Amino acid sequence: PYYIDLNQNLYLQAYLHSSDPNLIVFVDTCVASPDPHDFNTLVYDIIKNGCVRDSSYATYYSPYSHFARFKFNAFEFISRHTSVYLQCQLVVCRLGDYSSRCYRGCVNRSKRDAS
Repeated sequence: PYYIDLNQNLYLQAYLHSSDPNLIVFVDTCVASPDPHDFNTLVYDIIKNGCVRDSSYATYYSPYSHFARFKFNAFEFISRHTSVYLQCQLVVCRLGDYSSRCYRGCVNRSKRDAS
């Protein structure tokens, strides 16, 4: 476990274990949940489909394309639960493939009509 106080910044880094310099890592979705086995019922969206949902979220520059660095602030969610778990989904793409998911950024997915 990593212990953090309310309103403290949490810094994260994800990286791809690969020797291929032509790969890039993109943070697509990060959610927080008080239940490590359920990231659907009670969740707090930090970033979803590449769209920032938490105003304290920020990305940090990395000189390496296979690193993703970001931070967010410990939010009120933490004060209501003794433990909070994170689940992040990252996408790996070819560097320079501008049609790939990594380069499209925020993707608002429209809901389908039930009829």
